[in-house]
Amino acid sequence: MYPLSRGRTAYQAHVQVPDGLFEEEHGRDAFSGPCSHLYRLHPPTAWEEIDGPLKPQAFDLNRLAERARREWVEILSNEDCVVHVYTPAATEETFLRDADGDITYFVHQGTGTLEADYGDLAFEPGDYVVVPKGTTHRLHLDGQSYILVIETRAEISLPERGLLGQHALFDPAVLRLPTLGDNYDERPGRWVVRAKRDGRYTSITYRWYPMDVVGWRGTLTVRKLNVRDFRPVTSPRYHLPPSVHATFVVPGLSICTFAPRPLEGPETMRVPFYHNNIDNDEVLFYHRGNFFSRAGIGEGFMTVHPQGLYHGPAPAAVKGAASKTETDEVAVMLEAERPFTLSEALQAADLPEYATSWRIPEGPAGNGAIPAGSTGEMKP
Repeated sequence: MYPLSRGRTAYQAHVQVPDGLFEEEHGRDAFSGPCSHLYRLHPPTAWEEIDGPLKPQAFDLNRLAERARREWVEILSNEDCVVHVYTPAATEETFLRDADGDITYFVHQGTGTLEADYGDLAFEPGDYVVVPKGTTHRLHLDGQSYILVIETRAEISLPERGLLGQHALFDPAVLRLPTLGDNYDERPGRWVVRAKRDGRYTSITYRWYPMDVVGWRGTLTVRKLNVRDFRPVTSPRYHLPPSVHATFVVPGLSICTFAPRPLEGPETMRVPFYHNNIDNDEVLFYHRGNFFSRAGIGEGFMTVHPQGLYHGPAPAAVKGAASKTETDEVAVMLEAERPFTLSEALQAADLPEYATSWRIPEGPAGNGAIPAGSTGEMKP
């Protein structure tokens, strides 16, 4: 069916929105399903107050660093994945064998080497390190680290790229694989592997070093991708939805990468369009840079926008977009079909002023225009 139309609209989505109007995308299936565009007189996010379970929230995950030094601290969970914060400073004493799912370690800070059944793999900030379910491994650290741990029930895979071709977003050839050493370490001792299942641990003790694999073949292995090798797809004449940045996928969840990229031309919307989160929770973890749609957010922060609520750029981003030609940001987005449950640990890091940071101050601008001097910033 061709789109129907009533009243004052743009002639194309996200292009030449009429002055004084605000375009909102009301869509399904993470921007790929049926949708309409509503043209409002006021930003749908510019509420005076909001209270209830759908309230957007921001969190300073740096506040959890001390608690997360010795163990994963769970922050988000649903039926498809569990997300943790982990901030170790020293090499792990025991090995981990996770039977609950694949692990994606996103390295926010720190360097070191992941030692696994498949060999050794060095890591650095900006790395996604994917460890298949059931792989025995541990982290050797050079010092203080800060890691986002995404544990998925199903196997991590790459998204379908369709007409863009198999080398879009990143060439699979850039995925780095572990190196398997020639000499097995015969050091004596008692080595503990902690096997995790349903969130509970079983300790298995060996009198030989458990990294005793001397060869392997097949299609399942540890691999990593650094964000600098992610090449976002952009258009000078059309603002693409955030789902175009999908990096890894599992059923019910996309892991997306926001990377530096050029902005669109002057006739095209240059900031994320207002949209209704109908079918997806959207979570953003801010790695580095200045996230151009959001003022007052720092590195190591996280925002959560539940499905069923409006979402869109802050006033400062709308005002400042006209002078920008490119973004300077790296962030990880989780786009989940099932609602997330937020842990008590995460709630302790809440930034309460975020929920009303879209509020437009009263003034002579009227009709939803952004008043002069409005920043939309929140106080950390």
